Amino acid sequence: QVQLVESGGGLVQAGGSLRLSCVASGSISSTSINTMGWYRQAPGKQREFVAIIYRGGGEMYADSAKGRFTISRNNAKNTVYLQLNSLKLEDTAVYYCKFVTTVGPDYWGKGTLVTVSS
Repeated sequence: QVQLVESGGGLVQAGGSLRLSCVASGSISSTSINTMGWYRQAPGKQREFVAIIYRGGGEMYADSAKGRFTISRNNAKNTVYLQLNSLKLEDTAVYYCKFVTTVGPDYWGKGTLVTVSS
């Protein structure tokens, strides 16, 4: 059984920073994880893409995240991070991590809530 567990969410003022983490536990090999990504879902909205990092280190960001968020990964620890800087009210959402494996299913975490206040 593979589980992804996010952490690092919380309440922060606009302009502040947070660092999210997502670690995989269970029967998953680090070599089987291809991409690691972050998505978010704001109240009343659909889940949307935030950032993704490939096994080789290449990164992609949503336009809303470019220049403010940074994704990174530690393959040995089956962990992905998302550094959130210059947070805005509209960044308030539940943030989910997703691991895509080379063979097998995709895995999602249960989410961590980020609330940005004015």
